[in-house]
Amino acid sequence: MLQKETFQFLEQLKLNNNKEWMDANRKVYEAAKADYESFVTQIIGGLSKMEPLMGELTAKQCIFRLNRDVRFSNDKSPYKSHFGAYFSIGGKKSPHAGYYLHVEPGQSFIGGGCWMPEAAMLKGIRQEIDYDFDAFKAIIQGKSFKKLYPKIDGEQLKKAPQGYDVENPAIEYLKHKSFTVGHSVPDKEFVSKQAVDKVLSSFETMKPFIDFLNRAVE
Repeated sequence: MLQKETFQFLEQLKLNNNKEWMDANRKVYEAAKADYESFVTQIIGGLSKMEPLMGELTAKQCIFRLNRDVRFSNDKSPYKSHFGAYFSIGGKKSPHAGYYLHVEPGQSFIGGGCWMPEAAMLKGIRQEIDYDFDAFKAIIQGKSFKKLYPKIDGEQLKKAPQGYDVENPAIEYLKHKSFTVGHSVPDKEFVSKQAVDKVLSSFETMKPFIDFLNRAVE
């Protein structure tokens, strides 16, 4: 479980998003960071039972930096107001599809998939969907999956991608440039003793979808 103080830190950071405040509250930040790292480590342990290669990951390989890249943004706030982690074979920089955990007061969610893959992987995912659309449909229309993840999110092309006919039965999915799913989670669930089990259960439901996407990099 996460500590309530971690959410309190993020709430205060959102209201005081500047270096001066962060410097004055460095110890509070370090405590929240350590709490999140511990939570992520527990999730890695659980994921390793579903996917043994996940057991090689460290929390550092999964957690995104709190500092924002403000070079090309009108918003110059130096910090994100959330903690995020991506669990994928090879870590957060891996091309593999994976699982995502977003902790932000009032806006926490569990998600996963493949966000804006590079051209080769995007081509591979489309080929897999086209080749085995029945299997893909069985996954995303499965009762447990659809209850948690009712739709496939992600930016789509307006027209059919090159090489595919508009009459293709899978065309609405083939138009996707990203393939992600997710559902919101109340903050109270992250500070309960069942928090890790909740995350792992959601990831387990998502696993067939992730495995299907990862055929493109196998």
